[in-house]
Amino acid sequence: MKVVIIGGVAGGATAAARLRRLDEKAEIIIFERSGYVSYANCGLPYYIGGEIKRRSSLTLQTPASFKSRFNIDVRVGSEVIRIDRASKQVIVRSPRGEYAESYDKLIYCPGAKPIMPQGGGARFFTLRTVEDTFAIDDFIKKNAPRTAVVCGGGFIGLEAAENLIHRGINVTVIQGNVQVLPQIDYDTACFLHSEIRRNGVKLALSSRVTSLESLKDGVTVHTDNGDYSADFCIVALGVLPDTSLAEEAGLELGIKKAVVTDEHMRTSDKDIYAAGDAVQIKNAVTGEDALFALAGPANKQGRIAADNICGINSSYAGGCGSSVIKIFNLTCAFTGLNSASAKRSGINFDRVVLFSANHATYYPGARNMTLKVLFDKKDGRIIGAQAVGYEGVDKRIDVLATAIKSGMTAYELQELDLAYAPPYSSAKDPVNMAGYVIEDVLGGIKQYHWENLPDVLADKSAFILDVRAEEEFAAGCFPGAVNIPLDDLRGRISEIPAGKTVYVNCHSGLRSYIACRILKAYGFDCRNFSGGYRLYAAVCGEAEESEIPRHPCGIPIK
Repeated sequence: MKVVIIGGVAGGATAAARLRRLDEKAEIIIFERSGYVSYANCGLPYYIGGEIKRRSSLTLQTPASFKSRFNIDVRVGSEVIRIDRASKQVIVRSPRGEYAESYDKLIYCPGAKPIMPQGGGARFFTLRTVEDTFAIDDFIKKNAPRTAVVCGGGFIGLEAAENLIHRGINVTVIQGNVQVLPQIDYDTACFLHSEIRRNGVKLALSSRVTSLESLKDGVTVHTDNGDYSADFCIVALGVLPDTSLAEEAGLELGIKKAVVTDEHMRTSDKDIYAAGDAVQIKNAVTGEDALFALAGPANKQGRIAADNICGINSSYAGGCGSSVIKIFNLTCAFTGLNSASAKRSGINFDRVVLFSANHATYYPGARNMTLKVLFDKKDGRIIGAQAVGYEGVDKRIDVLATAIKSGMTAYELQELDLAYAPPYSSAKDPVNMAGYVIEDVLGGIKQYHWENLPDVLADKSAFILDVRAEEEFAAGCFPGAVNIPLDDLRGRISEIPAGKTVYVNCHSGLRSYIACRILKAYGFDCRNFSGGYRLYAAVCGEAEESEIPRHPCGIPIK
């Protein structure tokens, strides 16, 4: 059997190694148009910042190591320019000229291509390949730039911005949306905005790039909200499936011209498989078609393609988009649906926001994280989660990603038997706590969220109760709120007006939850503010910083 693989990064390299483990006699050829194979895309920004110091560290394998260990023929600098399905050949352009290579089975892993606006020039860079990385590093060493513009506030854009700051360069990030990382909710992103600005990065939000202009000694990025000039620019506006070969070959395409496969990673041609960023997959939460340009799914898909070529009935069941990113001192991670995607899918959902310590508070070094969990109101099924904090954020999202993929409910989160020791967690882990809080909501504890506040303030039948300590209340509160500290509430219950809906808040949501339990026992109709005053302050602070139109209570009007 002869297997040809187009693309030698995540999916292609994994498929090749798996094929060899399953079939020692197969002839395996990888064509990679760049000069490197099996390299760590996700590590590229960290080489620019100096965290990764050696160029050789960016490549996991080389053509020579693939040959010596796996007996796989890797041909770098070789671009497949056509797939001839009828003759089962690929046409290759290489330093030695064009030639045809036959195949019995073909695995198509071309990856994705960066989105580029109109214009450009020598000082505009993308960050997708090892060559891109070295070009940026060489430019910085040669020209000692003082300023940079990064177009795009996604993973690559934010990681590039942080690492340019580490190189002593002043950075402006231009983002078309009102927030960075549109995969998360706006309120979660507000914590990231504060951290990004605190570390010297300027954020130009709600500014869509319209064109790029190259100047003699610099660049200008034109947006619908003004122009931004700098010594150079990194363009990270997202990617599209790089599937021109598949389109020309007549393979079935789907979203944004991604290749359509079955669960075995087989395309509409029974002898061609596909994997990675160019493939359309299923969202594991909704069952809808989706695109996830992530290394984890690419590697899994490459392995599954190899399995099926070798007669193993292996299937890919879709993904949740689980991701994590380091943003200066913060970690942000998420999985499953955010609020916008849950609404688009027609799910009747709600969410809870917790402020939990990463480990036992009595053990030194405990730090709080914000954990937001989305659930289906019908049955308590977990459909999404986001977390921002320090140590332990990735651990919680990984557990919740497992819960989502398994179809678990909030009640089952409570029962998870998670490892506990004071340096690592609490006896009631934040994931367990999320289950408890969701159960309370499903059981009748009513909530209100920051975006509901304008309606609450306009409601003449509302009584806004703040149960924080007096000094906390004095430092800032909701307009019109009345302060009765939680420990005084039972003795001052007569101060709560009968017949009014009581909207309760505290710093994080815990004391206000206890207050709601007390008030319900006295017959009051009450609602707990999700996420507490700290979440409100984060959202209001971001609205002020970004000059977003705001309600008099401080929250943005979107």
